[in-house]
Amino acid sequence: MNMLVDQLRSLPDEALAALLRMRPDLVVPVPSDLSALALRAQTRASIARVLDGFDRFTLEILDAARLSRGGPEDTTDLETIFTLASGVDRDTARAAIDRLRARFVLYGPENALSIAVGVDEVSSPYPAGLGRPASLLDAGAAELVADPARLRRTVLAAPPPARAVLDRLAAGPPVGTLAGGSDAGSPVRWLVDNALLVPVPSGGFELPREVGLLLRRETGPLGALHPSPPKINAPAREPKAADSAGAGQAMDAVRHTEALLVALEAEPAAVLRSGGIGVRELRRLARSAGLDDASAATLLEAAYAAGLAGEADAHAAPVGRPSPETQVLPTARFDAWRASSIARRWTDLAGAWLTMTRQPGLVGQRDERDRPITVLAPEVERSGAPATRRAVLGILVAQPPGTAPATDELLGLLDWEAPRRTRGRESAYREVLIEAALFGVTGLGALTAQGRALLADDAAELGHDERVAADPLGMRPEGALSPDDPPSTVKVLDALLPAPVDHFLLQADLSVVVPGPPVPELAAELDVVAEPESAGGASVYRVTPEAVRHALDTGYAADDLHSLFRRRSRTPVPQALTYLIDDVARRHGGLRVGGAGSYLRSDDESLVSEVLADRRLSGLALRKLAPTVLVTPMPSARLLQELREAGYAPVPEDANGATVRGRVRVRRAPARTAGLARLGPVDAVAGVQLTQPRLLGIVEQIRRGDVASRTARRAPAAVRPGNGSGPVAVQTHSQALAVLQQAIRDKALVWVGYVDAHGSTASRLVRPVSIGAGYLRAEDERTEMLHTFALHRISAAVLD
Repeated sequence: MNMLVDQLRSLPDEALAALLRMRPDLVVPVPSDLSALALRAQTRASIARVLDGFDRFTLEILDAARLSRGGPEDTTDLETIFTLASGVDRDTARAAIDRLRARFVLYGPENALSIAVGVDEVSSPYPAGLGRPASLLDAGAAELVADPARLRRTVLAAPPPARAVLDRLAAGPPVGTLAGGSDAGSPVRWLVDNALLVPVPSGGFELPREVGLLLRRETGPLGALHPSPPKINAPAREPKAADSAGAGQAMDAVRHTEALLVALEAEPAAVLRSGGIGVRELRRLARSAGLDDASAATLLEAAYAAGLAGEADAHAAPVGRPSPETQVLPTARFDAWRASSIARRWTDLAGAWLTMTRQPGLVGQRDERDRPITVLAPEVERSGAPATRRAVLGILVAQPPGTAPATDELLGLLDWEAPRRTRGRESAYREVLIEAALFGVTGLGALTAQGRALLADDAAELGHDERVAADPLGMRPEGALSPDDPPSTVKVLDALLPAPVDHFLLQADLSVVVPGPPVPELAAELDVVAEPESAGGASVYRVTPEAVRHALDTGYAADDLHSLFRRRSRTPVPQALTYLIDDVARRHGGLRVGGAGSYLRSDDESLVSEVLADRRLSGLALRKLAPTVLVTPMPSARLLQELREAGYAPVPEDANGATVRGRVRVRRAPARTAGLARLGPVDAVAGVQLTQPRLLGIVEQIRRGDVASRTARRAPAAVRPGNGSGPVAVQTHSQALAVLQQAIRDKALVWVGYVDAHGSTASRLVRPVSIGAGYLRAEDERTEMLHTFALHRISAAVLD
């Protein structure tokens, strides 16, 4: 421990800041001194976090250090580690050792390297897959391994089944159970009887280390080492084909997300008491958007993370249905998002997916109480989800464009880069690949151009934050943004998508073909005047009587519709469409609906009589009040709906008899901002970004605390702080004053014990300069600063 503290103390500020950057958990909270920093650097949690970031070969070298340590100080050295890893280039092994030393997992001089205390607590008890020495296991096994020739003869004499067990245990782990294999004549029984295996108290058996080393004579003491990552053998895709496929998928992701939010706008989803929305609601939304449940859940989670959906208190529910307390519906931001370009919408959506702390793949699984996990539920929250996505995409971005590794190849790379973090989480990485394809971040299995730009923009934003933190006033040129910053994701995707169009092609069958992504204005018009039939690079709509009636309901007049189709169409307007608009407009408004349960009136008495006699409307319980007025106990919304389903064209009116035009006012959830995780050295606990100036400030604070604690330990007992109740021994005020006056005359150093403004006791070594007006003025030679102490707060003074 003292060696680690001394080594940390000898580091320059920049090197100590680099350690804190690589291990940001060490500054949460900021340690009081270097002793506290050293203690925290060896704790179980901190060591586990730093080991999680090491690649497979670095962990193998750490196992070599654990395996080779010994002596009174329990240390190892570089040459011994190099000998154990003899099959690997020394420079490669040295680089792994440097990574361990830079993070102080290994520390000390090269000929006496110590291992951080917490390493053994969080690592396997069997380094390199080897068991404990025979001397720690059994006297018979120790006697056997003490004679190498006898040990070799015993191993060679093992029957084939027993030798197979030995080879399997030698590869690691070196332990097993006796269940089903302890009968007389079994391979395990033979090995135990011949001291090649040792029973352990837990009921199993263990292979002694010396036997394992003998069986590894061909592969080396550490077994098969993995100094380099596995190769990618999958054939490369054509980058343009992958980008085009990803761009098409990006358009679909935006379109499907919009469809989901429009469905939520029409019928908000009730929030369950346990959180999230129910399985039936998810299926309803998925059907409305033409998606499977898993894809709908992923897009809903991303939309919620992007602030496009939120929760709001429910209004009054329809008659006969309970009113839920909370509902999920679009936010006010959805309107602005819907009016922006496809590239901008995709960037917002994919950026939220990349950084959200949610794992949509959990939706549909069962929790610990065997209940289904629902979309937007608290159980989907996973703080490590952003790191999982970046790990997968980081593998892809490091490959040449068009590289499409197979899933197993990618998992193999991930297992090499961070085996402790990867094992047991393979399903989460597979889910990331599925989600990346859904959003168009990958196309044909390869990372797309917009996917690379998305990651580059995220990293560029972090770099901008660091430059701003280093130069907040913009006084230095390097503090400004460079014109060579990574390209914008929006620009990259815009170049891949078809150019937006502001026109369409009208066909004789009243279909409307949009030969490309419509501009926002055209999309809004088509949403009102036509019904969608298919989407993609070229969208197809159809003009129907219901669509024309809907347009008239929202405030369009017949002349407005004729003008719109003439202005937007690049083909002649079919005569059938003109007749359709005129016919629907002529009938539109012939009936008027109002409230009182609700009423129905018309100037056409024959039309009122026709409605009253219509058997399809018998469920409305219509009753004639006057030749031109009918009433019903049903609400006006239902009256409107059933009249339209029966082929009539009523319009609503207000209490003054004026026609109500315009679109129905839709509810919106309160605007919300999602908390997004950032790339770079960000502490997962505190969520603060550790820029270089901040790190150097933390280093300065730790060093000041270290000096203060060392000074306190050196102080005489008379001025040393106690347990918070004051100095251990307190002088009288006159005694302390006499010591101070003598120090002024002799220009000597003196230890001063005092009580600060917060009531805490402290001590300081100073050189008194003067006493007057109730204050002592003294110089701290270490910092060359002049301090002023109130005499009534000085509790003791002792000459150095």
